[in-house]
Amino acid sequence: MTLPAAVNSPLDPQALSAQLERRTGQPVALVETHISWVLLTQRLAFKLKKPVRLPFVDFSDAARREQACREELRVNRRLAPALYLGMVPVRGTPAAPRWGGSAAVLDHAVVMRRFADDALMSVRLRQGTLGMRHIERLAQRIADFHQAAAVAAPDAPFGNPAQVHRDLLNVLDQLDAALGPGARLAALRGWVELRARTLAPVLQQRREAGAVREGHGDLHLANLIVLGEDEATAFDAIEFEPALRWIDVMSDIAFATMDLQAHGRPDLAFRFLDVYLQQRGDYAGTRVLRLFQVYRALVRALVQALSPARAADAPDYLACAEALVAAGSAPRLLITYGPSGSGKSTLAQALALRAGAVRIRSDVERKRLHGLQALQRSAAQGLDLYTPEAGRRTFEHLAACAREALLGGFAVIVDAAFLSRAQRRDFEELAWRAGVPFTILACGAEPETLRARVAARDAAGTDPSEASVEVLRKQLETGEPLDAAERACAIEVATDVPVDIEAVAARWLGVSG
Repeated sequence: MTLPAAVNSPLDPQALSAQLERRTGQPVALVETHISWVLLTQRLAFKLKKPVRLPFVDFSDAARREQACREELRVNRRLAPALYLGMVPVRGTPAAPRWGGSAAVLDHAVVMRRFADDALMSVRLRQGTLGMRHIERLAQRIADFHQAAAVAAPDAPFGNPAQVHRDLLNVLDQLDAALGPGARLAALRGWVELRARTLAPVLQQRREAGAVREGHGDLHLANLIVLGEDEATAFDAIEFEPALRWIDVMSDIAFATMDLQAHGRPDLAFRFLDVYLQQRGDYAGTRVLRLFQVYRALVRALVQALSPARAADAPDYLACAEALVAAGSAPRLLITYGPSGSGKSTLAQALALRAGAVRIRSDVERKRLHGLQALQRSAAQGLDLYTPEAGRRTFEHLAACAREALLGGFAVIVDAAFLSRAQRRDFEELAWRAGVPFTILACGAEPETLRARVAARDAAGTDPSEASVEVLRKQLETGEPLDAAERACAIEVATDVPVDIEAVAARWLGVSG
């Protein structure tokens, strides 16, 4: 890819680098992108905008570059305030720029705290040091960020179905130009066209409900970072084009989850999604998630196509887009069954990561319906979440969430006790109406094991479940066992011995409609 020509005389970054070297007594690295120069000292990074004009960015004069620096600070301090320290003027002339002094201001630079090269999640993934805990912390951080993000005004020109459709067609047109038309792109274009038209009412409804917010816009692995031992966040949000960050929040989530899948870690992708959805409850967003994932994969494929060289270990993003399309054609529904302490949630989480499924947990959603956070105790709020009416509302909500995710093309796990035969039949009917396979994951353990687990969990207070030993006693007395027809579609697992989750996943995914 040819770098864009400057529209006026650029300042000399080498002169600024040399001045920093004299001041610090240490070598300074100069990194160049198509729109920036970044000068790296041991402790700090100085980022300068190039004086370029492109279809998506205009840094052609100093005033525009100064405003872009201010905007970069604003949008990135939302997620990474400890990294973005401020802005400093560059003085002098283009041929002899310098930091400080009394000469006229020539330009501005964003000053960042430098982080270790291996802090990037893209690097950690290659090194094998990116852990599940990092992904969990990142998902929590992004969920909180989206919750607090500004919502697009009704008359704002962002995130409407027509714009989403245009963005999809634009990237496909550019891929056609870069790679040449072919059967692979034609098939992807056909899927995108159909999906975008079908989902237009859903996209509009989500926009009206406040799903289009000022997000990050560029949540791929090289913009995700681990700070300290476990803290995880994102940096380098898009500052130069509002339409690229004022997006449906699922477009942000799509980028991170797609990139993890493209790099061969679907388990991390679905753990990110699991934590995010449990935090925000946006299961309706799964309807549009796969469309946005394919879009993000096509964007990265275009970046690769326009790059002068491709790393040997770089993912095949076009193949990733094709795999996402194929995966969306095989949704299925699984419900758990078993009393408290039988290991349902532990197995459901492990199975969701292994099988690539959306998990919907009754203990979390029941509290959400009553305005509680997952770990808040209902008794402390004077609430009874286990009345017949509360139970009815909870299972109706679980069904609505499951229906949305099935329509989005995902395998779905509904994590609840399902001790009532009527509840199980309602979800079997949901699967029948959706035209997808239905499975019951029946979990069991010896009564003394159940009691010990429930007592320990209740004492720890670190799980959304509020089931006590007394609740367990009632469940064992009144729970309705599976009948012969239900056992025919059940995977029965004893959890007081080690469970082979690979075998469970293979049995579930092997079930055909």
